[in-house]
Amino acid sequence: MKYLCYSFLMLSIFLGISCKPSTEKSSWNGETPESQGISSKAILDFINAAERERPNDLHSFVLMRHGKEVAKGWWHPYDQESRHTLYSLSKSFTSTAIGIAQSEGLLSINDPVIKFFPEETPANPSDNLKAMRIRDLLKMNSGHNQEPSAETTRNTESWVKGFLSAEVQHKPGTHFVYNSMATFMLSAIIQKVTKQTLAEYLTPRIFQPLGIENPVWEKNPQGINFGGWGLNIRTEDIAKFGQLYLQKGKWEGKQLVPEAWVEEATSFQTSNGSNPESDWEQGYGYQFWMCRHGLYRGDGAFGQYCIVFPKQEAVLAITSGTKDMGAIMNLVWKYLLPAFNDEPLKADDDAFKALQEKTTALKLNPVKGEKSAAIAEKVSGINYTLEENDWGLKTIAFNLTSDKPSMTFTSDSTYTLPIGFGEYKEGSYVFPQRGKHSVATSAGWTTGDTLQLMMYMDETPHGYMAKISFKEEKITMERELNANFGPTKQTPLAGKAKQ
Repeated sequence: MKYLCYSFLMLSIFLGISCKPSTEKSSWNGETPESQGISSKAILDFINAAERERPNDLHSFVLMRHGKEVAKGWWHPYDQESRHTLYSLSKSFTSTAIGIAQSEGLLSINDPVIKFFPEETPANPSDNLKAMRIRDLLKMNSGHNQEPSAETTRNTESWVKGFLSAEVQHKPGTHFVYNSMATFMLSAIIQKVTKQTLAEYLTPRIFQPLGIENPVWEKNPQGINFGGWGLNIRTEDIAKFGQLYLQKGKWEGKQLVPEAWVEEATSFQTSNGSNPESDWEQGYGYQFWMCRHGLYRGDGAFGQYCIVFPKQEAVLAITSGTKDMGAIMNLVWKYLLPAFNDEPLKADDDAFKALQEKTTALKLNPVKGEKSAAIAEKVSGINYTLEENDWGLKTIAFNLTSDKPSMTFTSDSTYTLPIGFGEYKEGSYVFPQRGKHSVATSAGWTTGDTLQLMMYMDETPHGYMAKISFKEEKITMERELNANFGPTKQTPLAGKAKQ
């Protein structure tokens, strides 16, 4: 199952205390777009359309053509040096590890899955389970009617044992079901045959050669990288990975991934639908999606993309936080895809300058509202005791009258979150198991007694809108996520002034 514990993830948004180091967003160090056959105006049109039609959705992009960076940008508070959660875009890296391991003679994708886990295989495995091969995991053809649930996988002493104990209703290879736990099993197989985690195995083979520094790949309680999700790297790292595949697995003269694997993994391997207008029904490879227009991609929830344009010799990496991943791709198809030309274009200094100015000044829209309200002085300094809630917060207090506004939460400890009016103020928090995360907050008074906040956990796709209403001695906080696997609206928090 691909979903993480979002209540814990989102609680961390509120726990910011110190600013993360700022990074200067440099202009690209590649070529002008025109020198690589694409106009600066087309890229600028794409950015403007994204901001107009999908406001605050895009977090970053890197566009490469002929191996050169031709444009890139980050919407503040997202920045060039911070890693971004990839979600299921992680799967394409896991597939790569399987391809390399096969070339090293460590496994064959025709091997039965249970071959690697004799101790964790049920005593009397079904014929379908016995027939399940690595190839079936790669193609999302494991034979499950639906992805094995958390009850049969994560709530066991072994996720592998839980997966193998789930009923396999169909003959493997015959039924497509998107299945992140199948990808987890690929990670478990890599660890079994190499005695290394997936991340450790890929480090000298992919990460170091490509200059992907300090990748973070989350693990399960048994110490196995999630595989199907959990990788965190920079946007430029995503682009380099796409470029590696565009170059058929070769990097700086060395074949890092077998060319035959690249061809096989990024080709149609199984049907996943028949709608010619859907980029999720063009076929599936080995943890890669086929796209319309003869393209392929790796992608992750809420808009993490590595799109490869083979005929155009281009790669586009995007990170975002969107409810509509198809809408982002449609903008790419509309504005960028038609703009690739076979020959260099005539220099357009004015358009190139406008594009540079735009990409070095990108920022998410702050909350619209007043910077102050008459009630601010009255509510500042008051401790509000909160009713029992899913974040485990006990009290909340506000400082809204100083030149450094903030709010302070208490649970088992006390945390202060800086607030920006008309801008985003950045902080960070180090919390158990998940480490240090950055958070950026903007606020505005929308009415005389309502303060609206927007909080981005700006190394993830996620942002939280919180509307805080002050009524006499009571406080209510409505909460809504920009994007989520489940409902975006959360149960409001409620409290009253501490007596």
